[in-house]
Parts: sequence; C-alpha cells; structure tokens
Amino acid sequence: MRKSTIRLGGKVRALALVLSLALALAFAASAQALPAGFWGVVPQATPNAEQFQRLGRGGVESIRVSFEWGNLQPQSGGAVQWDATDEIVESAARAGITVLPVLAGAPNWAIVNARVPGGGASRAPAHLPAGGAPAAAWESLLKQAVERYGPGGAFWTGHPGVPEQAIRIWQIWNEPNFKYFVTRPNPTEYGRLVSLSYAALRSVDPGARVVLAGLFSQPRGARTRSGRHASINWFASDFLRRMYKTVPGIRSKFNAVALHPYTADYRELTPEIGEVREVLRQSHDGHKGLWITELGWSSGPPSPGDSFAKGPVGQVTQLSGAFRLLKKKQRAWNVRSVYWFSVDDHPGSCNFCGGTGLFAKGFVPKRSWFAYVRFAGGTP
Repeated sequence: MRKSTIRLGGKVRALALVLSLALALAFAASAQALPAGFWGVVPQATPNAEQFQRLGRGGVESIRVSFEWGNLQPQSGGAVQWDATDEIVESAARAGITVLPVLAGAPNWAIVNARVPGGGASRAPAHLPAGGAPAAAWESLLKQAVERYGPGGAFWTGHPGVPEQAIRIWQIWNEPNFKYFVTRPNPTEYGRLVSLSYAALRSVDPGARVVLAGLFSQPRGARTRSGRHASINWFASDFLRRMYKTVPGIRSKFNAVALHPYTADYRELTPEIGEVREVLRQSHDGHKGLWITELGWSSGPPSPGDSFAKGPVGQVTQLSGAFRLLKKKQRAWNVRSVYWFSVDDHPGSCNFCGGTGLFAKGFVPKRSWFAYVRFAGGTP
C-alpha cells in the first residue's frame, strides 16, 4: 500500500516546534537536576597527577582531602608547610576537580594527644582548639589557608599556568561526635569551634562557606534502646540537637551539615538521614543542605564480624543502591554532594579500609569504579 504524504499547515508546524522545544528543555533540565559538584570521592593515599586525571575523566567533580594541622605546622610558631597540599590542589585543578579541605587535627604543641578511652593504643586530641592559645593558632592557620587557596590566593598567583579552582567551601573537623577524632566529644565545644572558624575564614574571604564536620551517623552504643544518649560517643542527630541548644547563634555560622551514614545496607540510609533532617527542621534550619562526605562499603570477603564487607559484586550492589536512592531523594533531603569512601584500598587504617576503594593496589579499577562512572557520567 502506498503511504500517503501529510502536509502540515503553518499552525501545526509551529505547534510541533513548540512541543519539540519543550521536550528538549525538559530533558536538559532532567540531565542538570543534580547540583554541581555532586559526585565526589575521598582518597586514603594522595593520588598522583595521572590518577587525578583518570578520576576527572571518570566524572569525579570534587575530592575531599584532609588538611591536618599537625602535618602543616609541626613546630609551635613555625611556618606552615604547604608543599603537600600544593601538590594536591594543583593536580586537582589540572584535572578539573574541586577540593573540599577537611581542616582537622592538632599538633602536640597546641593540644596534647590523649589515649582514646577504650581504644587501645589509639590517640586523639584531648579537646578541640575552641579557646585560648590553641584557638588563636587555629584561627591563624585558617586565615593563611584562605590567603593561599582562596580567590586570587598566593598559590594561584604563584602558579599562573594552573587553572584557578579557588577553594570557597571548608569543612571543619572530622567526626567530632566519635572519640577517635577527639577523645571527649562535646557538642558545645564543637559549636564554639565552628563559630570561630566561620569568623576566621570569612575575615579573609567574605564569600567563604562552612560545612559542618561529617558526623558518624550512629556509633555503636551511643544511645539506649529507649532513645537516650548513653556514651562518650554521640549519634549524629543527638550531637546536632545539643549543639543547636547550647551555642547561641550557631545557625548563622555554617552553611551546610554533613553526615557519614555507614550502614550495613544502603536501605538503612533512609531512617538515618531522615533523623538528621528532622533535627534541622525542629531547629528552624531545614533549608540547610546535606553533604554526605563519606559513604562506602568494602569489596572484601563477607564475614560475620564485618557487616561492611560485601565482596566485589556486593560492593557494586551497595554503591548502586545508595546512589539511586540519593539521586531520587536529592530534592527531598536537599543532598548537595556525595563522596564515596574511598578512592583506594588502605589495609589497616580501619576495619574495612582495606577493601573500600574503587581501585585496588596498583590503582587497578574494581567493578565498583565502573559503576561509579556510570552514575557520574564519565569515562572509565
């Protein structure tokens, strides 16, 4: 049968054009639905320049790295040693990756490192640099960091061939609700640290933004079955609630909250994130964004004593399930970024750090790297 030819009139053609444009805009909006910088990673060892390039090609937009005070300034009153961080910032900038610095740790000359209660030989700062001489030294470090890596900073002017990726967002400390990062977690003390850090950073860069420390979501034993705080450690939600209540004006001293929701299964993320968002709502701060600055499972062989070890296929299952969930709930939970922990395996660092990497020894990609790339929209 011969197909008849249908000729469109002017109005019909115009309508078809409008519909086509509408569909194109809808698809474009869908493709751009996630915030810029959404896909991040956390390395355990510093990637080299070639590895940074591979991460960038894979769709990694941001890398979360530790700016350890003790490493940067080992001597009291000594000059800050930026060589190691310079290398990271340069490699990231050349790969088109932004840097999220975690300002944390303390040298012994500023704060004594004490034995972690019940932590064997582990040691951590006895308290946070939230007052006195330690606070003054901490503020000086933060100001120097912004002067170096902030907009028009000394690093960028001294390296004109490096594309400027000025650091505007700073994370203050790591897991202060967990005894391995400060031996006596104290929400009020942490709130004071955030307040003085915010003032120090913005005194140099008025546009600087502060992300709270990534809080370990639910440390074991930190809450009774009846829901009461019961340990030296704190649930993230209890820690935040207490900080809001005891530090006047704290809402204006940070721009986003951060969470480390380590769970045995990605389906457990929903109640843990929901609990933190409820604290924000009750504290009249529900508009604040949520950063997941650590999230991960191990590709190590499953064992009864390690609920994070899933095997290579199980690691992919958890990554894919978590990423699908976080994309789906991005607007409802106001998730701004997700950082997979980690880039690489590092045996001995923690109970699952030896298998949590997207890359195995020798930077050999695992199945999880290819799954990550599919979500991030890059090339393996």
